[in-house]
Amino acid sequence: MAPSIRLSPAACSLFDEPLAIAVQGLGPRQPVTLRTSLRDETGELFQACARYQAGDDGELDLARCPALPGGSFSGLEPMGLLWALQPQKPFRRLVKKDVQRPFLLQLEVFDGHGEPPGRLLAQAQHERAFLRDGVQRVPVREGRVRAPLFLPPGTGPFPGIIDLYGTGGGLPEYRACLLANHGFAVLALAFYGYEDLPKEMKEFHLEYFEEAVNYMLQHTQVKGPGIGLLGISKGGDLCISMASFLKGITATALINGSVANVGAVLRYKDVTIPPLGIDAKRIKVNKSGIADIVDVLNNPLEGPDRQSCIPLEKAECRFLFIVGQDDRNWKSEFFAVEGSKRLQAHGKEKPEIVCYPGAGHYIEPPFFPMCAASMHLLVGKPVVWGGEPKAHCEAQVDAWQQIQAFFCKHLTGKPSGTSNKL
Repeated sequence: MAPSIRLSPAACSLFDEPLAIAVQGLGPRQPVTLRTSLRDETGELFQACARYQAGDDGELDLARCPALPGGSFSGLEPMGLLWALQPQKPFRRLVKKDVQRPFLLQLEVFDGHGEPPGRLLAQAQHERAFLRDGVQRVPVREGRVRAPLFLPPGTGPFPGIIDLYGTGGGLPEYRACLLANHGFAVLALAFYGYEDLPKEMKEFHLEYFEEAVNYMLQHTQVKGPGIGLLGISKGGDLCISMASFLKGITATALINGSVANVGAVLRYKDVTIPPLGIDAKRIKVNKSGIADIVDVLNNPLEGPDRQSCIPLEKAECRFLFIVGQDDRNWKSEFFAVEGSKRLQAHGKEKPEIVCYPGAGHYIEPPFFPMCAASMHLLVGKPVVWGGEPKAHCEAQVDAWQQIQAFFCKHLTGKPSGTSNKL
């Protein structure tokens, strides 16, 4: 029997779902190298490889067989060939632009453990999709609001979430649509660097975000009485600001966010919150020209920088802080702890804080490969984001469950897995 690759699901899976990989038809205890390849929408190539030895029966099941040293990872890692994907050019991060088209994953099996690899024994292709069948992507241009709204299949109404990314601007949609696959109505909100929105991150007006909240609260497919907010990095402190000043927010989840306003002036009615001060002299650049910016921000508890603190004690919602303890973008754990102290000092409920040792800044949905370093729009050079690939991947899988459970609990009143799994 010729060697062949067996995948489950066979042809297509959702990006945040596990993929079972096995090879059959090999010789007893045959050494082989498995390689995965994926091109993003700009044509950048991401690859991972691992060395294995088939069983006595010529079968190789990645769920039972550990990878041997010498590849992108070693040990028992059934999803290693996906989370270990790395760009072939430095400082590239895997993102998804067009969520309506899947990524195409190429799998190859080569004979032996050589460099370069030996004879090609088997190959297969697999689609990693972002939209479950029946999920609708509805473009929104209501007033100033620029966003797509993702609606799950079924009659609804569904618990509603506004999803915000960070300083990269533009309109990342992939986390929002993956969440919609799990039964949430999710608005992926652009806030700068997109269409007719401001081109630069100089000042933000909360009235814009208020329009988005009101749009969701009034939508017939969104279950009230309140909505959830989800933000990463700069999107995190924008979510805290929204929760602190705007009505109708029940639950706010932050991924490596800040409790101080960062990077741009924030205005709402007669309130102005200045950005937290920075000292560029605290940037450390290594021999490769990669910057470590973790110490750049001033302490928001000292002197005039206290004015940048967001009054989160005004919020009428529950908070979840997801923290990568190796975040090199800023001190996420410090921010989470200070946020917790501030809430409790004002008699508010203690937030949930979930810390992940070995996780860096970009905690994405499951199975996105960890980005160790990439270009930072505001710094103008590549920066290190932190994280150790295996621990970071495990954090992403767990954080994804934590976020869904948090929103299920506070937006539907039901535990995760009962009300909104499709």
